[in-house]
Amino acid sequence: MIFEKLDGLKMKLDHFRPLEPAVVKTLHEDLILRWTYNSNAIEGNTLTLKETKVALEGITIGGKTMREHFEVINHREAILYVEELVGHREALSEWQVKSLHQLILKNIDDRNAGRYRTQNVLISGAEHRPPDFLKVAEAMEAFIRQAEQDRARLHPVEYAARVHADFVKIHPFVDGNGRTSRLLMNLELMKAGFPPVVLSVEKRLRYYEALDLAHTEGDYNPFLKLMAETVEEAFEPYWYALGVGND
Repeated sequence: MIFEKLDGLKMKLDHFRPLEPAVVKTLHEDLILRWTYNSNAIEGNTLTLKETKVALEGITIGGKTMREHFEVINHREAILYVEELVGHREALSEWQVKSLHQLILKNIDDRNAGRYRTQNVLISGAEHRPPDFLKVAEAMEAFIRQAEQDRARLHPVEYAARVHADFVKIHPFVDGNGRTSRLLMNLELMKAGFPPVVLSVEKRLRYYEALDLAHTEGDYNPFLKLMAETVEEAFEPYWYALGVGND
């Protein structure tokens, strides 16, 4: 099974832990850049990978909107917050979800940052329709309860993928749901000792189709397969940095 392979990769990485500080620093800088670029690009941010790197250094890119720059800076802050939460080892909560979202929309839409939507929304290009805004609070309470149950019964990778898919099915916020869902997935992966994943923008169509299938038909298999592949890919930077093979 794919999960057995992922467990084997984790055991191999655990053998090298704790990693040398220089390796950790290199991997962390690379992760923040790739994660921020790809997650924002999936949502339509037009900054290139190199432009994202420059924006992370605090330099403004000519011809790009302030929103796009804030999306970069905010996403880095959200990643740092996720890493802080991992250290606390707390169960997933609505407070964590809202706090993450507040960082994502900081200086972009402060009125809605960290607040559940008060209007109905459509997911562009998707068949699935999120629940009525009046049902969002109840749906999120149920989401947290279900997550706690899933955490105890599912493999960590499947659990993290379900958190991602089930959260975005509710679409509790007016904007920023996709970025928040990927942050939540990585939060749960990292709690379990797996490396955070970077879903590449090149897989956007497959990603959206798999999510819509899970939401409309209840078939999570294509999404789970995509996420498992992405987790496997997440180990590769470690093998490169450590100078070991990836088999």
